[in-house]
Amino acid sequence: MGEDMTRHAFLTRLPRLLLGLGGLAAPSLSGAEPIKVGFFMSMTGRDASFGEASLRGARLAVDELNAAGGVLDRPVELVVEDNRSLAGESATAAKKLISRDHVVALVGECSSARTLEAAVIAQASGIPLVTPASTSPKVTQVGDDIFRVCFIDSFQGQLIATFARRKLGLTRAALLVDTTSPYSVGLAEYFAKTFVALGGEVVATQNYSGSDTDFRAQLTSIRAAEPDALFLPGSYVAAGLVARQARELELRATLLGGDGFEAPQLLEIGGDALEGAYYATHFAVENTDQASVSFVGAFRARYGSAPNGLSALTFDAVNLVADAIRRAGTTDRGALRLALSETRGFPGVTGLMTINGQRDADKDAAIVTVRNGKLTFVEAIRP
Repeated sequence: MGEDMTRHAFLTRLPRLLLGLGGLAAPSLSGAEPIKVGFFMSMTGRDASFGEASLRGARLAVDELNAAGGVLDRPVELVVEDNRSLAGESATAAKKLISRDHVVALVGECSSARTLEAAVIAQASGIPLVTPASTSPKVTQVGDDIFRVCFIDSFQGQLIATFARRKLGLTRAALLVDTTSPYSVGLAEYFAKTFVALGGEVVATQNYSGSDTDFRAQLTSIRAAEPDALFLPGSYVAAGLVARQARELELRATLLGGDGFEAPQLLEIGGDALEGAYYATHFAVENTDQASVSFVGAFRARYGSAPNGLSALTFDAVNLVADAIRRAGTTDRGALRLALSETRGFPGVTGLMTINGQRDADKDAAIVTVRNGKLTFVEAIRP
């Protein structure tokens, strides 16, 4: 497998290598019919920062592909639909992209709930969907057209719990769960099972709704249980607000979270109250792998800032679709689905990736902490 993986990595990077050699130019794509890839995300509304970060990664991927000669000598076109962070809109977006725009594949969403809406449409239409960041196991269970480039909640929950027990030595955990979010409920379940199995104790569980902004009642109840860990499987908005309100209430438990914390606005909302928090994510800027280093450099050059995990994952999702089209030699949906399912050792910027039998990605995860007001890479952990 090692030899096949090396060859696959070389062939995947070959267009970029050729483009970078002096005297060689990408073939002209003028007049060729574009390969349309549908992109649906929360470009406006509550989760707009997720959508913006993802779109940046997707556009960078498309531009690099086209600069290197496109795919099958055809340009790649990204067709964007905004679901406005609203329930029901992802299904509508998927229908438009498939029936109106005739896309060959879909890329989206970050929210597992919103991806599930679109996945049903994609599966019924036979159009492959690759989600960058939806971690609920239910997503790929919709059918054989649904794939992901991120790790899943079971791995993420186990990883955070294991890190909390074995590396941080935490013993008493409280959970604060968004009962309206499949992501939050699932992640809390996996964390709790692992934490207890490793000798820890779950001393309190409190619930909230995704739209809530005042968590003082729940945090007051949690404080009475005297936890040394507070696990919040929620978004960066909730994380920042909970951190501030917990400090006001002198709740000193170590804040732990998942990839929902991943957003530039996390530190803007939580400020110094987030100091010492830890969370699991898919990508760290400090990664020294050459693919990651090149991506970070290109991203900084284009956008003037470092990428986050969502940008990197969506960059990988678009490139995975392109790689599968190349290997299939066609945009036929059945051939594309098969090529995606046969992905082994894909050299993504978020790590080497293999699509397993459940169409989930086997890959590394990163632990990040807030230290001196900055997001700091702690370590990478393999499945």
